[in-house]
Amino acid sequence: MLTFDVPDGTRLAYHRKGSGGDRPLVCIPGGPMMRSAYFGDLGGLAAQRELVLLDLRGTGDSARPADLAGFRVDRQAEDIEALRVALGLEQLDLLGHSAAGDLVLAYAARYPERVRSLVLVCARARTAGIDFPVERRREALELRREEPWYEEVRPAFERAVSGEASDADFALLDRLSYGRWDAAAQAHAAACEEWFDVEAADAYLAPGAFDGADAARAVLAELDVPVLVISGELDGSPRPDSAAEVAGLFPRGEHIVQAGAAHSPWVDGPDDFVQTVIKFLARDYR
Repeated sequence: MLTFDVPDGTRLAYHRKGSGGDRPLVCIPGGPMMRSAYFGDLGGLAAQRELVLLDLRGTGDSARPADLAGFRVDRQAEDIEALRVALGLEQLDLLGHSAAGDLVLAYAARYPERVRSLVLVCARARTAGIDFPVERRREALELRREEPWYEEVRPAFERAVSGEASDADFALLDRLSYGRWDAAAQAHAAACEEWFDVEAADAYLAPGAFDGADAARAVLAELDVPVLVISGELDGSPRPDSAAEVAGLFPRGEHIVQAGAAHSPWVDGPDDFVQTVIKFLARDYR
């Protein structure tokens, strides 16, 4: 574990894992506000590329700020810039998963000259004015009709949509986040449940977080760097066509659908995930 200080005085931690490549891949966790440990080694990616795993403020080994307002997603863009300075890099190769898509895009819009490449994994894009309606998750649910748990999960999904879900319902809905509800998926889901901080997640999405979406989108439309958007075939947020829309924001954006995967593709198909990311980085930088 290594630490650095950000402008408001909060001390943040990051973890180096693996080796390979000409520079590290800086990985920003989603959740929102999940500790970076849920990445593991990203399905074995660390065997071929050095990873820098950031613990967002108030998560993992990072200190919790005195003011909850510091959790708001757009304000945390300065934390990524402070990490870049601490790493001594002119530019960053950035990976953001899920809700971290909003944060990575906020950073890219504020510091476009500091971005070397982006890998967006099942990532949100509210920073750029693109949202994924909850109703689209129903489409993903219907893809799972042959699963043995479908009949139990479907009413839990309806209760969640209507705002009446219990904790037990949300536990059932974890199955939709994985392509296979096997031991690896169950262990990952249990860790995520243990580490999830509702207060921090709510503060991450506090009012005003996406007020600058039009300006951010205009900057991203001029961001002439390689951008890879990975979606899961079975994911409900985003559905693959929505992920393709995100890729279309960028002059050099491309979209890959990982077959059989849902919201955590490095858990569902680690070999496919690693090959996709390594091929992208190698092709664009050799």
